[in-house]
Amino acid sequence: MITNRQIGTMLQAVRRAISVWEPAVVGKIAEESRDPFRVLISCILSQQTKDPVTGEASERLYRLADRADTMLAISELQIARAIYPVSFYKTKARTIQEVCRVLLTQFSGRVPDTIEALLSLNGVGRKTANLVVTVGYRKLGICVDTHVHRISNRWGYVSTKTPDHTEMALRQKLPKRHWIYYNDLLVPFGQNLCRPISPFCSRCPIERWCAKVGVAVHR
Repeated sequence: MITNRQIGTMLQAVRRAISVWEPAVVGKIAEESRDPFRVLISCILSQQTKDPVTGEASERLYRLADRADTMLAISELQIARAIYPVSFYKTKARTIQEVCRVLLTQFSGRVPDTIEALLSLNGVGRKTANLVVTVGYRKLGICVDTHVHRISNRWGYVSTKTPDHTEMALRQKLPKRHWIYYNDLLVPFGQNLCRPISPFCSRCPIERWCAKVGVAVHR
């Protein structure tokens, strides 16, 4: 069983390992802009889309509009053209306008800072809500995407079936000092080293602590 002290040591090693790679795109946008609105919209764009595509689409879109009111001032078609080729770009363009409309009518144009309020927005699930709260507002939350879910279970740190269950398990087990940056560490770690299929265990700095749950083949 991984102890609280060990998980801290492991995350320090992960931080050192990922320093040579690009950070997760939404975290990078948050760091550069300090703007919860951009974090929210980029989260929506990032769903089922690779980071480089999300980053470029975000830049194109924010040159046109970067607030709820200015986003509604342009057409859905303009948004779709700006964000192409993100996955489901037409649907996401519609979702972005719907979200901006609700932000203006129900939240005075401000992105809410609680998970409960964020979940009331169309197209926002727990992953996005937690990411906005943590990287947008620097408040406590645990964002769990497929990398966080997979790696946390692969380590043997939790034993869960879905990302939502992983979030709840981590809220019970992971020390709060690690909550905000847990996703930022595990996403590039999972993209580059602890891959879904045939992870690079021989190069992994925390291999000795990893239970390798579900790993059939590794390098």
